Amino acid sequence: MITIWMAALALAGTTPAQTIPTHYEAGHFYATPQTTSGSSLRLLVDTGGGGVAGMYWLSAKAAQRLGLQTGTCAVGGESLTVATPPAYKPGQELPIAAGPCPGKLAVNPQPFSEDGQLGAAYLGNRVWTFDYPQRRLIAEASDWQADPAAHRAPLGFQSDDGGKVVQHFPRIVVRVDGKPLNMLLDTGATAHPTARGKRASGTKTVHGFGVASYITTGMLERWHKAHPEWTVVEEGDDLLAPRFKARLIEVPTLEIAGWTVGPVWFTERPDQAFLGMMASIMDEPPEGAIGANVLDHFSMTVDYPNAAAWFLCDRDCTAAPSRSGSQ
Repeated sequence: MITIWMAALALAGTTPAQTIPTHYEAGHFYATPQTTSGSSLRLLVDTGGGGVAGMYWLSAKAAQRLGLQTGTCAVGGESLTVATPPAYKPGQELPIAAGPCPGKLAVNPQPFSEDGQLGAAYLGNRVWTFDYPQRRLIAEASDWQADPAAHRAPLGFQSDDGGKVVQHFPRIVVRVDGKPLNMLLDTGATAHPTARGKRASGTKTVHGFGVASYITTGMLERWHKAHPEWTVVEEGDDLLAPRFKARLIEVPTLEIAGWTVGPVWFTERPDQAFLGMMASIMDEPPEGAIGANVLDHFSMTVDYPNAAAWFLCDRDCTAAPSRSGSQ
């Protein structure tokens, strides 16, 4: 239910800030709105996750559990299965999706370990703060202003010939070993370290799962050749096992948004995962992803409309050389 105060702000052209009901677990944010009937959802908040037409999505199983009536919505010549969101308890609502299917959520027939996801398509319409220190997720007001102490990093998004953003997977430039790298900004990047990987990296897990940053096999090999002293752990993560046995590599320092953090552990991913699949939906090919083992040093605000992210240091960061502040 929209309060009179919120309605007045909307009429005045200002959208108020909204703290999303959230559970924080081993570095991941999960939106956990409750319905008026007493049901609770668990939705992974993933800047590197999918979606369509500005909507968040539920699994077909979750939609059925909630008794949601499904229908269709035509988008780009395709017919999408959609549903009206359940009635949420006051203060538990999720911001209404914009786009060609207003007020709807997508229903995904594929199996998923959670009830659904707030992915790139949905997040891309607003300004979101991932407050790792306080473990809060905030949909910011439309008149949000950055903290003066925060550092800005430009983001790249895939656009059409007219400059309109068509994919909201954010590319951020970081520096490792003094060299710039295009990376996916990925709050959902997941680790499943093996025993040896966990001993080396210290990754915190719940039910075996935690967070990670990813690097392509090719870049890992180049790092290892240039710096044989950087620790490499064979078979350090088995999230993609048995088809892919991932190594871990420890990078002494990493620069992001004018801050230096480190050491940072990266988990290996096949070249094709980023230089093929992710490259097809980003503005430039990425060499991997920056996940919450880096992001949890900060309160991070992703300003999708203005293609920028703002990083406010909470712990273990120092100002990087000024040259990286423009990256």
